[in-house]
Amino acid sequence: MSDVGLTGGCACGAVRYRLASAPFDAGYCHCDTCRRSSGAPVLAFATVPLADFVVTSGAPRVRRSSSFGERGFCADCGTQLTMHVDHQPDTIDFTVATLDDASGVAPGFHLFFGSRLPWFDTDDEHPRHEGLRPDTRGLSR
Repeated sequence: MSDVGLTGGCACGAVRYRLASAPFDAGYCHCDTCRRSSGAPVLAFATVPLADFVVTSGAPRVRRSSSFGERGFCADCGTQLTMHVDHQPDTIDFTVATLDDASGVAPGFHLFFGSRLPWFDTDDEHPRHEGLRPDTRGLSR
C-alpha cells in the first residue's frame, strides 16, 4: 500500500487516519441524514477503496444511519469521519473536512440537491442531481 500523504482525524484527535490512495468521486451531499450527522447545511465527501482508509490511532465508532449504510465517527467528540454504503462494499466515503489539508480535494458534483436547505447554495457550476447520480456504482436500476 502506498501513501499519498493525506492524513486526517477528528476534532479532538482521538481518531487519526491516512489515505493509502488518492481520493476520487468528491462531491457534496445535501440529504437530511448527512446534514444532521454533520451539523452543517451540506457535507463534502470523497471516496477511496475500503482498504486504503487506514486508521492510524483510535477506533471510529460505527452506527447504522440508514437502511443502506453506516457512518463512522469519533465516540469522544462526535466528528463524523466515514460513510460506508452496502451497494459499494469495496469503497468508503470520508468527510473531506476532516483532512488535515482539505484544499486539494474539491467536490465536483451535488447529490440530493432537491433536499437542500432553501437558504443554502454553493457558487459553482457542478452538476446537481436531485438524488443519487444516475451512474452510481452498485445500484440496480
